[in-house]
Parts: sequence; structure tokens; C-alpha cells
Amino acid sequence: MRCMKKIFPIITILVFISLLGVIFSQVLWIKQSVNDKEQQFEESIKMVTVTAGNDLVEEKGNLSPFDSRKSTNLFFPLNVFSSSIAHKFTREEIRSRIKKAFEKNNIKDVDFEFAVTTTSMIGDELQSKNFYEAYQDSLHNRAFVYPLESPSGSIAEGLSAQELLIIVVPHVNNIIWKQMYWMIAGAIIFTFIIFAAFFITIRALLNQKKLSEIKSDFINNMTHEFKTPLATISLAVDALKNEKVINDRTKMNYFSGIIKDENKRMNKQVETILQAALLDKQEIQLNENLVHAHELIHAAVNNIHLSIAEKNGKIEVHTDAKNDLIRADEVHFTNIINNLLDNAIKYSRENLLIKLSTQNFNSHFRIKIEDNGIGMNKETLHRIFEKFYRAHTGNIHNVKGFGLGLSYVKTIVDAHKGKIKAESTLGKGSCFTIDMPIAKTKNI
Repeated sequence: MRCMKKIFPIITILVFISLLGVIFSQVLWIKQSVNDKEQQFEESIKMVTVTAGNDLVEEKGNLSPFDSRKSTNLFFPLNVFSSSIAHKFTREEIRSRIKKAFEKNNIKDVDFEFAVTTTSMIGDELQSKNFYEAYQDSLHNRAFVYPLESPSGSIAEGLSAQELLIIVVPHVNNIIWKQMYWMIAGAIIFTFIIFAAFFITIRALLNQKKLSEIKSDFINNMTHEFKTPLATISLAVDALKNEKVINDRTKMNYFSGIIKDENKRMNKQVETILQAALLDKQEIQLNENLVHAHELIHAAVNNIHLSIAEKNGKIEVHTDAKNDLIRADEVHFTNIINNLLDNAIKYSRENLLIKLSTQNFNSHFRIKIEDNGIGMNKETLHRIFEKFYRAHTGNIHNVKGFGLGLSYVKTIVDAHKGKIKAESTLGKGSCFTIDMPIAKTKNI
């Protein structure tokens, strides 16, 4: 138990540090992947620009000087000596060449703006509709420039300033993130899986720690519960060996009675543990019959009168329900009342007062058992129906039992399709309310 308490924080810290390490590595990996993808994309667009520029230059060299798309005079073109790309091609022709360059480099569905201009900024210039706005937004868009050189020996060589092909790709970051969507989504999903595994592991460790504590308490309680009657039986057996006791019939009967009572007590404890095991396996079969609940309640109260008298307490019974006909297992239903009354006595103080009342409520038979005992705090109230849980009262052995009584009560009430609710105020007492379905008259 102590070892578990020491190891648990260490395991938690180590797992948490490992989780942070994995997340940190994932972030670095994603960042590096984005940078690599960005460089790869830029290289690809540079290749597109080079491919498009070379195609335009090559095609321009194959055109006749008189083959001008912009010439309006068929007899004597004004730009006969001009060999600029901007003069030779229309906007749509240049766009078409750039699109083909994108396809050659296996890049699809990428928007772009373009322009063909000169280094001197004097002369013909051709640009797409939104080029200027896209070129100005250097924060989100990326511009790629390629110098267009005329083929050696061109008749127009040296007569015009060098031209530049500028391609602008808008929202480059969005394109890169879109291309890496599944990679990033997968990394995030796996990170969440790791988070989930971490919390499930911690929860399992907490449950294991809790079970270890419950097991330890149960063993301690069981040892105490069996040790006391065994010690009493041992003393009684030793007394029976005494010659004075052997010759005294009254004393013989007295010590024999003690042995018998303590033996019954041990058998009852063993039966309680075995009954809990059966509840775990859901092997308890209810023998349900139509019964009058008031009769079973009065029988349970009669059985508990002696224990109440030993505490110098009293019990008030008010059976106000007009219809007490329910379908229940007589033995288990009586055990429910016995356990709740016994619980009220165990956790009582001076001037014990138990109030038991019944009434009809929304087609249910309601039983209320109130006491003026030590009460429970919120944590205890939340856990009282857990198996093996016992409210701590300063000394773990000052109240006898295994912590199975209320767990048994809850299981049996649920098996009867009923409901049980507990209310309590620390230092003032507790109240248990049970609602059992009223049997239909036609079933009588």
C-alpha cells in the first residue's frame, strides 16, 4: 500500500513528461515539415516560371517580325523592329503558356497573377487583371521573377530593354497547409489519442489505488470481525475445562451459549461475504410474491428492538401508506429494512431516535428511515453505496462490518425496480428514502 502511494506520483510525472516530450516533438516535426514543403513549393514555382519564360522566348523567336498580335497596320507595322514578349503575345496567350508550365511541373489548381515588364520600366508592359493588388500584398503572396532573354542572333537583339516575367501566387501558406492537411490532421488525432491514453492510464491507476485501499480496509475489518468472536470462543472453551464450571450445569450452559452465539455471528459474517460474491456474479434469484410491506416492516422492527434497547434509544413507526401491496422477495426486502435500521444504530449517538414512516407517492410505496446519529459529509454521502466502503469515524474498528450492507441494499432495491436516496447532515443525522412500485390490483 505504501509502495503504491510512493510509485503513483512518480509514474504520473514520468508519463506526463513523456507526453509533453511527444507533443513537443510533434510540433517541431510539423514546423519542419511545413518549412520543407514551403521550400519545395517555391522551387516548383520557380521551375514553372523558368519553363513558362523559356517557352515564351523560344516561341517569340520563331515568330516573324511582321507577325504582331497588336499591329493594326497590315502594310507597315509600327513595331517592326520590336521583339518584346509584351508586343508579340496577348494576355490570354501568356496565361495559357503559364498554365501549361504548371501542368508540366505537376502543379494543379493553383491560382496565379502575372506580368511581363521591362527592367527599365519603359516600353510595352502586359499584366493580368489583379496583378498589381497581388504583387503589393507581399505578406500573403509570393512573387517569382524570371528574366526573358532573346535568342542569340535575333534581329531585335539590343534594340529593347530586357523583359521580366513575374508570376505571383496568392496565399502560398494556405496552399501549403492545404497540401499538408491530412498529415497535420493525422498528427493532431494521434496526439489526442496519446492524451486519451494518458488520462485513461491515470484513471486506471487511481482506480487501482482505490481498490488497493478498499482491499486493505476489508482485510483489516474482516480480521477484526473474526478475531473478536474467535477470542471469545477460545476463552469460553478454556472456561469449560475448569473443574468448577464442569461441575456447575448453569455455568456450562452459559459458556456453551456464548460459543453458540459467537459461532452464529461468524456464520453470519461468512454468509454476508458470500452473498456479496453472489451479487457480483448476479446469481441471486429473487423469489418475488405479492406481499404487504407493512407486515415485513413490523417484523424487521421487532427483530431490532433489542439492539435499540441496548443503546437506550427508541424507534417511532408511522405506517401511513394506505396501499402497501408490493411485489417483492420477502427475505431480501426484510433484509433491506434490517440493514438500514442496523446502520442507524451503528452510527448513533446518545439519545438514539429512529423514525420509520411509510406513505404512498406517485404509484409508489415510500419508506423513510430517519435517525439523529453522527450524519455524513458530502464525500461519504456520495460513496456510501459503494461496495466495501465504510464511513470513517476516527477509529476504523469502532463500527463493525465489512462495508457491504448499503451496497447490498442498493443492489436489492434496484433488482426490485425501486429507487433509494440518501440525505444527511454531518452531526445531525441521516435519512434514507426507498420507493418501491405498488403492485397492480389485477395481479392479485
